[in-house]
Amino acid sequence: MTPPRTILILTASHLCRNPRVLKEATALGAAGYDVTVMSVSVQERFERMDRELMRGLPVKRITLDYAADSPRARLADFFQRGATWVARRVCSELEIETAQTLGPASALLNFARGFPADLTIVHTEIPIWAAQHLIQDGRRVAVDVEDWYSEDLLYADRQSRPLKLLRYAEEFALRHAAYSSATAQSMADALTGAYHCPPPIVIRNSFPLQPRSRVDQPACTGAPSFIWFSQTIGPGRGLELFFAAWARTTQPSKVYLLGDERGGYREKLLARLPEARRGDVHFIPLVTPEVLPFKLAEFDIGLALEPRWPLNRNITITNKILQYMNAGLAVIATDTAGQQEVMAAAPDCGLLITAHETTEYAARLDALLGDHRRLRATQLASRAAAEREFCWERETPRLLAAVARALA
Repeated sequence: MTPPRTILILTASHLCRNPRVLKEATALGAAGYDVTVMSVSVQERFERMDRELMRGLPVKRITLDYAADSPRARLADFFQRGATWVARRVCSELEIETAQTLGPASALLNFARGFPADLTIVHTEIPIWAAQHLIQDGRRVAVDVEDWYSEDLLYADRQSRPLKLLRYAEEFALRHAAYSSATAQSMADALTGAYHCPPPIVIRNSFPLQPRSRVDQPACTGAPSFIWFSQTIGPGRGLELFFAAWARTTQPSKVYLLGDERGGYREKLLARLPEARRGDVHFIPLVTPEVLPFKLAEFDIGLALEPRWPLNRNITITNKILQYMNAGLAVIATDTAGQQEVMAAAPDCGLLITAHETTEYAARLDALLGDHRRLRATQLASRAAAEREFCWERETPRLLAAVARALA
């Protein structure tokens, strides 16, 4: 009997913060491949979530463990953090770029070089940097560009980023990969134009259809509720512009923000609101990935408030909009190129808005908030679009076909 082909998936993130990797690994494991995921562990809380997510899956997992409660792990974490801090200072002040600026790059590359795999699939920025070396070693490598890392983050955060190094790594990997994938057609087109590489296939950031959604519950009769979620509640995520418009609405509603709060941000955000509206804003701690879909279904309207800058945020399709649709929520989506793709295919699932124009923005919110029949219709359309097109069950065949071609 022929043994299954081995696939190594590399990520420098916790799996609970990188669900795309887990979905990919699970699909490939279920298809009969021998799949190993290598990730980096830096926080015990997230490590516990990762172990829980892996339970019962047809996938193996190996970590670069900097979170274990042992003298060796603590020492390794100390030196790793120190080396990265120094590398970022050198990059920012002397403009000398090294992969250490990104984190434990050498450790990840050394592990990948020593792991025998028929195909290595790289995610996140450190593995994409490592891809060029693996390809030069003669390894078969596929590249998934969930984010365009050299075109991401706010200006202040980019000052200590090795942007030239990242661009070179992205270009090399995309030109020489067995296949590449991206989250949206707009991102695939932008990468092809920038790097003159073969067009990446589009594998959206959708999720398996959840069994219970908002449409399985009674229609809203009181004040509708908005939900926005992210790993971190902080600036640069469209919340400020939304609240500028929401403060001008006259129909009653409530807003819930789910995630870990950046220090001091709650006070800054609430200070933008009239005092009478601040009690309608609620903060919810971060929940585990397996709980999140059912938590979202408790609300009425999902906020996908992606900005147009940096470029990456404009051209990707993030988890938010697709998870809202899966949960059967009406969607408020800013008109980024990626989200326009989704709303063009499902125009009845909510509102596509221009974030910088608050008067019309507020009026359109009010019109939806004040019409419960229309709100219910958008929720039904949203869930129907998830079932029809925007779910992981529709993306899996494209992934399996690409891997089969790469291994042929």
